[in-house]
Amino acid sequence: MPGRLQHKAALITGAGSGIGLESSLLFASEGANVLLIDVNVQAAEKVQKLIAERYPNVKSAAIKADVSKESDIKAAVDKAVELFGRLDVMFNNAGIMHPEDDNALNTEERIWDLTMNINLKGVWWGCKYAILAMRNNPTDASKGLHTGGSIINTASFVAIMGAATPQLAYTASKGAVLAMTRELAMVHAREGIRLNSICPGPLKTPLLMDFLNTTEKRERRMVHLPMGRFGEAIEIAQGALFLASDESSYITGTDFAVDGGLSSCYVTATGEPTLPPPSSLA
Repeated sequence: MPGRLQHKAALITGAGSGIGLESSLLFASEGANVLLIDVNVQAAEKVQKLIAERYPNVKSAAIKADVSKESDIKAAVDKAVELFGRLDVMFNNAGIMHPEDDNALNTEERIWDLTMNINLKGVWWGCKYAILAMRNNPTDASKGLHTGGSIINTASFVAIMGAATPQLAYTASKGAVLAMTRELAMVHAREGIRLNSICPGPLKTPLLMDFLNTTEKRERRMVHLPMGRFGEAIEIAQGALFLASDESSYITGTDFAVDGGLSSCYVTATGEPTLPPPSSLA
């Protein structure tokens, strides 16, 4: 049975860990050819090796790229087109949450600039060069392939409702990702290029766990989680798969929340989790 991304070509940033790792494996399992990019190229290469072992019928490659550098993003998109002949899915997922990110009084300018360069400017570069590539996609109706494509930008629940734990640069960068994604979705809708933001809730990934490095910080987040647990990266990858696939062909400009209900609640009742997390593909 054909996969949900059969014959499509995808580029995933931040592919070496967390959401990027799970999405890379999941997209490949659904038939996509995937180019994995990460500033930590060794991590991306490990994921690529897993893909090659598990899904030998798809093409995959891993390269080093710093998403805050325009030349790196352009080179990565060009590489995807060179390898696969097209680009159907761009998942702008790479991002940072710096442990020194704090409130307006304590956050240093260097932390602000670093966060914006990666979380916001990196998404801008990714959108720019993906759009240029998707305009030139060859049409193959027999395989369901056309011009246009799907661009998915990782935002966050904090862009919708703010964070209980101060992280000003991160929150501001993710709010900007939402606004930018909405505008680009409207500008390019008639070209068949869809852009959506995915807004994860708090996840049990190294990125967040390194930031929530005290019991007080973790408990402050947990009280806002209706399911009584942090999310798993694979749960965000499943949402990204939907947005990447033709199943979401009439969806563009959305803020797709995958947050366990967090953005719908104020403070939850205490108690044990009622729903266990799913198993990982990794």
